[in-house]
Amino acid sequence: MKLTFPHVLLAGLMVSTLSAAPAIGAETVKIGYIDPLSGAFANVGEAGLKQFQFVADDINKRKLAGDVKFEIVPFDNKVSPKESLNVLKNVIDQGIRIITQGNSSGVAGVLIDAINKHNERNPDKSILYLNYAAVDPDFTNSKCSFWHFRFDANSDMKMEAFTNYIAKDPKIKRVYLINQDYSFGHAVARAAKEYLARKRPDIKIVGDDLHPIGKVKDFAPYVAKIKASGADIVISGNWGNDIALLIKAAKDAGLEAPFYTYYGGGIGAMTAMGDAAEGKVKQITEWHANIHPNKTEKFANAFNAKYGGPPANISFYYLRVNNEMYMLANAIKEAKSTDPKAIALKLEGMKYEADTGEVEMRATDHQLIQPLYISTVAKAYHNPKDPKTAKFKGTDPEVKYDQEDSGYGFKTDARIEAYVTAQPTSCQMKRP
Repeated sequence: MKLTFPHVLLAGLMVSTLSAAPAIGAETVKIGYIDPLSGAFANVGEAGLKQFQFVADDINKRKLAGDVKFEIVPFDNKVSPKESLNVLKNVIDQGIRIITQGNSSGVAGVLIDAINKHNERNPDKSILYLNYAAVDPDFTNSKCSFWHFRFDANSDMKMEAFTNYIAKDPKIKRVYLINQDYSFGHAVARAAKEYLARKRPDIKIVGDDLHPIGKVKDFAPYVAKIKASGADIVISGNWGNDIALLIKAAKDAGLEAPFYTYYGGGIGAMTAMGDAAEGKVKQITEWHANIHPNKTEKFANAFNAKYGGPPANISFYYLRVNNEMYMLANAIKEAKSTDPKAIALKLEGMKYEADTGEVEMRATDHQLIQPLYISTVAKAYHNPKDPKTAKFKGTDPEVKYDQEDSGYGFKTDARIEAYVTAQPTSCQMKRP
C-alpha cells in the first residue's frame, strides 16, 4: 500500500498529557521511549523525547490513527545496556507493548535479543521495537528480527553514500578514522576501510582510533595524531558530546582537514562547535532544514517555535521520527488493531510518500529504504528584507535556516536516491 505523508499542521500545536481511560471504541497506546535522560547524553535523549511527544500530539489531534491515541512514556536508560534491560522489564510490567529507542547500538542489540526471548515465551504479550537511530548493520542482517523495525539508514548505507562522494574527489589521498569504541563505531570503521579500498584503492588510511564512548573530555591528543598524520579528511561516526568536543579540539589545534560525520548536526553539536564547523563539517542525514523543496518546513518551524529558545534551544532534527510515528499510525489504522503482531504485518513492505520522496520498509529485513543528503555547515543567510535574519552573516540564500540559534546551518552537497542507498541483506527472518 502507498500512503501519503500528512502535511497540514494544526495551529497552536502543543504537547499534551493523554488520559489512560479512553472512551468506548477508543484506545490510548503507550509507547515506551527508552533513551538517555541523564548523564553525558541527556541532551540528546531529551531532544528526541520532545520530538516524539510533539508528533504524537499532531497525530492525536488529527486522528491519524483513527480513535487510537498515542502517549509517549519516557524511561531513562543512561545509555547503558544493563540499565536498558531493567527498563524493559519495567515497560513489560506496565503493560506497554511498543517501545522506541535510538541512542547506542550497544543498547539496541540487547533490546532486540531480550524482546525476541520475551515474545517467544509470551506470544500473547509481545513487544514491538521501533528503532529510530541505532544503525549497526547487523540488526537488519544477521541479527534481524520480526519484532524490530529500523527507520534510520544503517551505517553501511550511509558509508556507501559517503564513500561514493569521497571517491569522486581526486584530492583526497589520506583518510583518518576516529570512532567510539563499541559496535556502531566498529561498523563505521570497518565499512570505511572496505568501501574505500574497493572504490579508491589509492587512498591510504593513515589512522584508525577507537575511544571510550562518552568518557573523553579532551580530544587534543587524538587531534594531535590526526594532524601529524597529514590526513586530507577525517571520517567519524561520533555523536553527542563526542563529536562536538572532537570538532572543538580540531579548531583549537588549527586542524584544516574536513570532517565527514554521521552526526555533525546532531542535537547540541552545532551549539558546541560554533564557527569551528563552518565549511569543515559534513553530515549525512535523511533531512536537514535547508533541503529544497522542504515539505517539512512548517512542521519544523512549529517545533522550533516551541523548543528553539532557551533553555532547551532544540532544533527539529529527526525526520525519521515523523516517518516512524506516521507510519505506525497508518499501520494501526489499516490493521484495525493495536496488537504488535498485526501492526508489524502492516509495517513490513509498507511504501510511504514521505516529505523527501517515497520510502519503503523493506519486508525482508525491516530496514527503511530512503533518500539521503550530504551537507556542509555554512553561515545562515542574512536577508536584508527580513529583520528576523539580522544576526545571520551568510550570503547564500540556500542556507535559509540556522540550527540551535547558532547562526550556522547546513547546505546540501548531494542528494542520494533511495535505490542507491539500498544494500543487499543477509537476513533470514523467523516469523511467528
